[in-house]
Amino acid sequence: MPVARINGINLSYDAYGSGPPVVMVTGTGAPGRVWRTHQVPALTAAGHRVITLDNRGVPPTDPCPHGFTLDDMVADVAGLIEHLGDGPCRIVGYSLGGIVVQELLLARPDLVTQAVLMASSGRTDELLAAMTAGDVELADSGTKIPPRYAAYLHALQNLSPRTLNDDDRLRDWLGVFELSMIDLSAVRAQLGLDLIPNRLPQYRAIGRPCLVVGFQDDLVVRPHLSREVAEAIPGARYTEIPGCGHYGYLERPDAVNAAITEFFAGHAA
Repeated sequence: MPVARINGINLSYDAYGSGPPVVMVTGTGAPGRVWRTHQVPALTAAGHRVITLDNRGVPPTDPCPHGFTLDDMVADVAGLIEHLGDGPCRIVGYSLGGIVVQELLLARPDLVTQAVLMASSGRTDELLAAMTAGDVELADSGTKIPPRYAAYLHALQNLSPRTLNDDDRLRDWLGVFELSMIDLSAVRAQLGLDLIPNRLPQYRAIGRPCLVVGFQDDLVVRPHLSREVAEAIPGARYTEIPGCGHYGYLERPDAVNAAITEFFAGHAA
């Protein structure tokens, strides 16, 4: 895994395939490898070079335990694009990564040709605020939740009823969650960065083609919050993937990948 000195930190990334570049930005606490199973193969098959990164706070990128800001994360993505000489390029952001991309579209539009924003929001509502406050309190308390119980809670929060009601699929998901749960204390510096003021008025200044993707059963970023982002960005398209929760890009990858590749194919970079 290559490491580049970007914006004052060591930032790890990976690149796959060849062709026009697509940079993919993950959500809170997630490593760049989450894209490898489904999105990387689909995009490379469609003729793209895919760049994934581990955001600051997620090893092996520097953990930055003393804290950082959303602007730092935006600068990291901009710096990586410039470091690789890949700008302007297509970019995909998910959840917190979607907010990072939205702010990049305002700060450095010269680096972006098209953007896909998945499960993203343009403001913090009460439920998002409560969820984040709970995560911060849990991380700071040092309390360790038993893995099986944490997996159960994670499934309820991030999967759709379609999956929760399918015993075989749910059993597989619970096994994955139990083995790969994120220790919130390890990514404490990222917690709270999605607590943004209402940025929807500012997003009216975004001038690049955007596709906003909501997930029908998302209990974390409910789809109306993503729809608001699409309504704020001039000319943005909105699509809602049915039968999936916050992890829609993993729960219904074929539908998500089709939406991304069709959007990219329909717009000249």
